[in-house]
Amino acid sequence: MSKASTRIATLEQSVELGLLPEEFDKIKEILGRTPNFTEMSIYSVMWSEHCSYKNSIKYLKTLPKEGDHMLVEAGEENAGLVDIGNGLACAFKIESHNHPSALEPYQGAATGVGGINRDIFTMGARPIAQLNSLRFGNIEEARTKWLVKGVSKGIGDYGNAFGIPIVGGEVFFDESYNTNPLVNAFSAGIMKVGGTISATSYGVGNPVFIVGSSTGKDGIHGAAFASKDITKDSVNDLPAVQVGDPFQEKLLLEATLELAETDAIVGMQDMGAAGITCSTSEMSGKEGFGMDIWLEKVPTRQENMQPYEILLSESQERMLVVVHKGKEKVVQDIFDKWDLNCVQIGEVTKGGTLNYFENGELIATTPAEPLILGGGAPVYDREFKEPSYFEEYKKFDINSVPEPKDLKATAMKLISMPNIASKRWIYEQYDSMVGTKNMSTNAPSDAAIVNVKGTNTALAMTVDCNSRYVNANPVKGTEIAVSEAARNIVVSGGIPSAITNCLNFGNPYNPESYWQFVGAIEGMSNACRKFETPVTGGNVSFYNQTKIDGVETPVFPTPTIGMIGIVPDKNNVMTLNFKNEGDSIFLLGKSVNDINSSEYLANIVGIKESTSPYFELEEEFELQNSTKGLIENKLINAAHDCADGGLFVTLAEMGFVNNMGFDVTTDSELRKDAFLFGEVQSRVVVTVAEDNKEAFIEFMAETETPYSLLGETSGKNVTVDGEDWGSLEGMKTTYNDSLGKHLN
Repeated sequence: MSKASTRIATLEQSVELGLLPEEFDKIKEILGRTPNFTEMSIYSVMWSEHCSYKNSIKYLKTLPKEGDHMLVEAGEENAGLVDIGNGLACAFKIESHNHPSALEPYQGAATGVGGINRDIFTMGARPIAQLNSLRFGNIEEARTKWLVKGVSKGIGDYGNAFGIPIVGGEVFFDESYNTNPLVNAFSAGIMKVGGTISATSYGVGNPVFIVGSSTGKDGIHGAAFASKDITKDSVNDLPAVQVGDPFQEKLLLEATLELAETDAIVGMQDMGAAGITCSTSEMSGKEGFGMDIWLEKVPTRQENMQPYEILLSESQERMLVVVHKGKEKVVQDIFDKWDLNCVQIGEVTKGGTLNYFENGELIATTPAEPLILGGGAPVYDREFKEPSYFEEYKKFDINSVPEPKDLKATAMKLISMPNIASKRWIYEQYDSMVGTKNMSTNAPSDAAIVNVKGTNTALAMTVDCNSRYVNANPVKGTEIAVSEAARNIVVSGGIPSAITNCLNFGNPYNPESYWQFVGAIEGMSNACRKFETPVTGGNVSFYNQTKIDGVETPVFPTPTIGMIGIVPDKNNVMTLNFKNEGDSIFLLGKSVNDINSSEYLANIVGIKESTSPYFELEEEFELQNSTKGLIENKLINAAHDCADGGLFVTLAEMGFVNNMGFDVTTDSELRKDAFLFGEVQSRVVVTVAEDNKEAFIEFMAETETPYSLLGETSGKNVTVDGEDWGSLEGMKTTYNDSLGKHLN
C-alpha cells in the first residue's frame, strides 16, 4: 500500500478533485480532523453533483411525486416503480452518460446502456425494452460524425449482445452540442408487485458480498469527472471512462434474478458512479447501519491497486449484496453456477460508520449519512437570472419572414434535414426485435409499444424533448416536452402513468444556465400535475457546454422526459400509418400563424432567435382527452401527433409506411408555411373511414377540441391545394437516405 492513501489531504488536492474550500472545511468538521487522501477522495465523489445533486436537490424536491400507480417514492430505490395491473410492476429510469461519450463515444455509450439496465434488474425486474435520447453537434463536422458513429455502435453492440430490444428514441443535431454530446439511456423492466429488492442494509454481522466482474482502474473519479466542464484537456480524464462487457452483464442479470427468488438477500445495489464507495454508503446511510469493508478481498484485474482506486473504481457489471447470515452458500452457489465472482468483502456493523481496511490496517473511516443524497451532503441554492437573449427571442415577428415561393422545394428540403429525416442509419444498428415483446417495429406508433406477456395489456413508452423550445422558453418548452411525451402515449392507445427525467444543463454556477434549470423544473411540475404523471426519479447532468466562436456556451437546456403509459387492451393500440384509400384526414387542434422555433425557421430560413411555438396546457389536455375517446370508441384508424417539422412532415410520415399518398387543402386564413411547416403544439392528425365519418363528427362536436377536414388519402402522389407535388415514394427515398449521406 502506498503511504499516499493515508497521507493527510491538502486543500489544493481537494480543489483539484472538485471540492469547494468550504466543503473541505465541512469534511474536517464532520470527521473532527483533517481527512487523509482516501477519505477526501471518497467525499469528492459522493459530494460531486453527479452523486449528491447539491446544486439541484432544492428544486427537484418541488416536483410532483405522488400518484395512484406509484409503488415507491422518487429516489427511494434505484429506479421508479409503478403498478401496471395483473399483479405486475414496471421499473424504469433514464440516465445520462454524456461526458464519457464525449471522450470515448463507443464505451461511453455502451456503459450507459449497461448501467441503466443494472438499475432495473438490481431491483428484481427483468429488463424488457430500451430507448435512448441522443444529441450531437453540427452533422457536417468530422468530430460529430465520429461521435455519432461511435455512440450508435456502442449502444447497438451492448444492447444487442445483452439481448434487450432498443424500441425507440430520438436524435437531434445542433451546434450547441459540438463539443459535448448528450447520451441519455432509458430502460424498463417487469417484475411482480412485492418482489422488489431494496438498496438497503441492516442486521449486524450480515455478510457483504461483491459479485460480478473484477475491479479495475477504469472509471476512477468518474462521478467527479461527470461534474466537470468538458475542455480540450478532458482527454487527460480518459481513465474516468468505464469499459463495458455485455456478456458479463447478461450472466449477472440471470444470476441476480435467480438470487431474487431466494430468501437470502437483505439488499442489493448496483455499483455505478463512485463504485464501492457509493454502494456501501447509500446502502448504509438509509438505515443507520455501517459496514466494515476489507479491500484486499476485492477481486481486481490489475496488480497493486491503491485503496482509493479500489474504492472509487467504476468498473462495470458489479453489485454489492448484503446477505442474511447463514445464507452465504445459497449466494455462492448461484454465482458459481453463472461463473461470476462472488466474494465476501465485509460485514454489517452498528452505528452508521463505514470502515475501510486493507490487510487489517484502517485506511479510511467516515459516517455514512453525511455522504448521501438527502443526508448530510451539501445543498446549495445558486444564483439565477434571466439571460439577455430571452427578451430578444420574444421580439421575433413572423411578418419579417417572406413566404417561400416554392412550397414543394421547401418541403423536400425539410424532410432531408438531419433533425427531420429518418434515423434509420442509426437504429438499424440496433436489434429492435430480440425477444418477442416489441409490438411497434412493423406497426409503427408514436410511442414504442411493448407486450406484457400473459396479459391483455401492453406498455407504451417514449423519450421526448425539443431542446430548441426549452432554450427559447424553459417553462413552456419543458411543459411541451412532458405534453409531447403524454401525447405520444395517448395517440398510441395508452394512458400516461409516470415519468423519469434526465436533466441536461450547463454550469450551475452560471446564473443564466441555472435560470434555465429552474424554469424547466417549473414547467415540468406544471405539466406533470396536469397529466397526473408523477416524477419517479431520474438524473441531473450539469456542466454540459461547447465552444462556439471561441466562447464557452452551454448546450441547449435539455430536460429529457422518459414516460411510460399503460395500454389496458392491446387490441386498442393505435398506429400512425394511413390504412385505406379514400379515408378522410382530419386535423385535431388549433392551427396558428406561428413558425416559432420550428426546424423550418431555424435551419431553412436560418433564424435561430425566436420564442417557443404556440402552446396552451389546457388545450393540450383537452386534445388528449378527445383523442383517447376517439380511440376507445374505434372512430379513427390512424393517429400521429404534429411535432418536429409540422403538419407536412406528419402527413408524409403517415403515408411512408404503406406508400399511400394524400390530397390536402391548406387553411386559407393562414400563411401556407405556418400551416404546413410551423410547429404549433396540441395537434394530432387522424384518419377516419367513410362509415365512421358521421359518428366522428358527432363525437367531436361534444368536445372542446377544434378540428378541421384536411383532405383524404389518395393514390401514390402528394397533392397540396390541387397541385401535384409528385411521388410519395420519391419523398420517402429522400427521407430515408438523407442522414446516411450526411454521415458517410
